[in-house]
Amino acid sequence: MSATPQKNRASRRVLAAAAGLATVGALVAAMPAGAQDRHGHGHGHGHHKPRTVDVQLLSFNDLHGNLEPPAGSAGTVTETQADGTTKAIPAGGVEYLASSLRTARKGHPYSITAAGGDMVGASPLLSGLFHDEPTIEALNKIDLDVTSVGNHEFDEGATELARLQNGGCHPVEGCYEKGKKFKGADFPYLAANVTSEKSGKPILKPYTVWKKNGVKVGFIGVTLEGTPNIVTANGVKGLKFHDEIETINKYAKELDRQGVKSIVALIHEGGAPASTSYNYDCDSSGAGDGISGPITDIAKGITPKVDALVTGHTHQAYVCTIPDPAGNPRMVTSASSFGKLYTDTTLTYDRRTKDIVRTSVKSSSSSNPTSANHVVSRDQPKANDMTALIARWNTLAAPISNKPQGYITADINGRGSTAPEKPLGDLIADAQLEGLAPADKGGAVVAFMNPGGIRADLVHKASGAEGDGVVTYGESFTVQPFTNMMNVVDLTGAQLVTALQQQVSGSNEASPKILQVSKGLTYTLDMTKTGAARVVTDTIKLNGEAIDPAKTYRVAMNEFLAGGGDGFAALGEGTNKLVGPSDLDVFNAYLAAHSTAAAPLAPPAADRITVIQ
Repeated sequence: MSATPQKNRASRRVLAAAAGLATVGALVAAMPAGAQDRHGHGHGHGHHKPRTVDVQLLSFNDLHGNLEPPAGSAGTVTETQADGTTKAIPAGGVEYLASSLRTARKGHPYSITAAGGDMVGASPLLSGLFHDEPTIEALNKIDLDVTSVGNHEFDEGATELARLQNGGCHPVEGCYEKGKKFKGADFPYLAANVTSEKSGKPILKPYTVWKKNGVKVGFIGVTLEGTPNIVTANGVKGLKFHDEIETINKYAKELDRQGVKSIVALIHEGGAPASTSYNYDCDSSGAGDGISGPITDIAKGITPKVDALVTGHTHQAYVCTIPDPAGNPRMVTSASSFGKLYTDTTLTYDRRTKDIVRTSVKSSSSSNPTSANHVVSRDQPKANDMTALIARWNTLAAPISNKPQGYITADINGRGSTAPEKPLGDLIADAQLEGLAPADKGGAVVAFMNPGGIRADLVHKASGAEGDGVVTYGESFTVQPFTNMMNVVDLTGAQLVTALQQQVSGSNEASPKILQVSKGLTYTLDMTKTGAARVVTDTIKLNGEAIDPAKTYRVAMNEFLAGGGDGFAALGEGTNKLVGPSDLDVFNAYLAAHSTAAAPLAPPAADRITVIQ
């Protein structure tokens, strides 16, 4: 399953090259007279090539097939204003992302566009209905040069990922457009740390080298080692996921031996900056400032041969400097999610050493590389080719997408809610309980929903011509795009309590994953404590009665949770499994049963989990 060779886009690049940073201007301005050259800066005189050349690296991550601008709070980025207040700015949508990248490339003959994984998977209906072919097509048109795989690239397994890379029509659904065969990605998907259990070899290319006029930049792509814990078992069948640091260091050595000294790692793993504002200065030295999370340890372990890290997975925005093992500063960037931001990094390439200049002194005039996140704003002209692409696929999707499923009185927040218990989480769990409570459907008495499976908000404002308050199939699909099958299993009261403790302990201690619970289950979460003690066990009640550790309960959840996903090993211990309909079917049935145009559904109160902060 080797990747298709990189198409040579150099000529197109020269014409369509990108936006510099103020700092770069400052760097050029600070140079001695005569040392500047229109092809970059350096000691170029007459027709000699300058010693250094500026390579522009444009990057983004976690697009998740969001071709249309994401609705509601999922479609905004936070910006800190001069007076310290924050403002939500509408952003994203590939019509604007394409325009932003094309504008940014102007005047930059050496420009590379790279991504940090999760380009597809958990996508809205417009892309998800067609197994993400529309997104790959859009990324080809945007001139993406390279991306790493993310965990969501494995949602439908390695064979489907290979099809997205190499092309060919879907094995079950065939070709979506008459006489048109899906061409696949014309950029390499890199999967250095994902090997086949049978062959031991990477399932896709581990790295690629971008070349132009003697300038060479190597890219190594990895996904998080923990991918199997957050993807269904079928998606990662027959695959092995390896340590990110060891893998990158191994291939950096290989590239170095080939004479490629400038190396960028694309890593689908990330961190959490101290502020959610995209323009937060991640390198400010105040108490509690900076970045935390898995990427900090990964960055500290990656060989100094690697010059910059483009990251993802956490859907956060940051441009941070984390020292490499040699103590030199190194850029670590992430551009939020859903195409709402892009990062513009200037890599100063030294033609003599073939390496990126990285100074150890950090000041405004000598910090290399320079980097910043930019908003993909919606007040710029749309890219016409993207508008046409969206319209074409929307025509195919419309008969399914536009069907009303239910009615709501106001926004019901899921993804956009920062609270441990989300109104939309309660609604989904209630739908699952109701759908699977009848004796012949599983006899469930309680339902659990994983927060990461809620991909959007239900937004009151109309997305199309359906009218405000109408929930269309396309909108409910966007909330629950995985179409996981529902499971009902036997769990003891003791296992239930352990599962609730696993939300805030073990692999979930540092970053809790709070299960969304169906009505009737109540308890207190004390976040002033640590680990499992955060769950106040004697407050756990089902329909007003304490949970009996010895009693057996029928529990409904999606197949991902029932497989022990997201660190919930206790939920994976269920017995007497009954497989029900898909989570989406159960959700839509609930909307239909509980709302009409005359009597729409109000957001749930979200009062099942009492949180002590």
